Amino acid sequence: QITTVSGNEFLLQSDIDFLILDWFHAIKNAIDRLPKEQRITSRNLEFKLRRSSSIELLNSLDTESKEPKPEHRKSLIFRLNYSASDTNDRNRVKSRLKKFISRRPSLKTLQEKGLIKDQIFGSHLHLVCEHEKSTVPQFVRLCIQAVERRGLDVDGIYRVSGNLATIQKLRFVVNQEEKLNLDDSQWEDIHVVTGALKMFFRELPEPLFPYCFFEQFVEAIKIQDNATRIKSIRSLVKKLPRPNYDTMKILFEHLKKIAAKESVNLMSTQSLGIVFGPTLLRPEKETGNMAVHMLYQNQIVELMLSEYSKIFGSEED
Repeated sequence: QITTVSGNEFLLQSDIDFLILDWFHAIKNAIDRLPKEQRITSRNLEFKLRRSSSIELLNSLDTESKEPKPEHRKSLIFRLNYSASDTNDRNRVKSRLKKFISRRPSLKTLQEKGLIKDQIFGSHLHLVCEHEKSTVPQFVRLCIQAVERRGLDVDGIYRVSGNLATIQKLRFVVNQEEKLNLDDSQWEDIHVVTGALKMFFRELPEPLFPYCFFEQFVEAIKIQDNATRIKSIRSLVKKLPRPNYDTMKILFEHLKKIAAKESVNLMSTQSLGIVFGPTLLRPEKETGNMAVHMLYQNQIVELMLSEYSKIFGSEED
């Protein structure tokens, strides 16, 4: 809460700590930049406030000032004016901000009280699976089932973007509600479902192919001999954490069904590799080799789709 010497009060409120600090610093910098000769003394204001309203005061100040105003000060109504004696006020605001931030309950506390539910989007894959007591997120399964019911024959499935506002609405529903019905009429556009599924994988703090495996997969795809390349990729896939492996297996099995309908939906393994490559695996730190990495990312997904049975099959296969 900010109270100016003219008697105006402003309440700035947010749940985001760094945003509050940004506001404080912006206000402080604006005060510090005010020319001393243009600042209004508290003494004069106290006398005038007893005789006029805030609007009358501002108008009278504008009339009484004989100095030419810069263009950015055409209207005093939209400007906060502080006197040099307001240092204590600024310190008080700073102190209140610190107390407010220090007293805010932690995310864990809010979750324990049931005020904030565990998020699905933006959470680590293993945490989502632990919460659901599974190795594949329920949302992933529901999306795959919905697409296989009514999207296998859709032209450009996974390539065509759905309405972003509706996708964000679905994202909100998934994060807030336990039950989700993707057959509801509001999700009738299958591209909204595919868009939300891609967003889920894109927002994982660590991608489906963990960061520590990225360079190993890139080196494997570079192998010239096809049989050795497949064997190397298979070996890496088997080393993945269980949630990553199981989620990857069900996803690639699904994408293989999409590619099988290429003559209808026009989505080949190459097209799916282009769509999912950068979404499912990426380096922890981007370098100047982004274009080269993207090529390898696409090739890895394409190979795993083409050789799905050899990579995810049992040892006997």
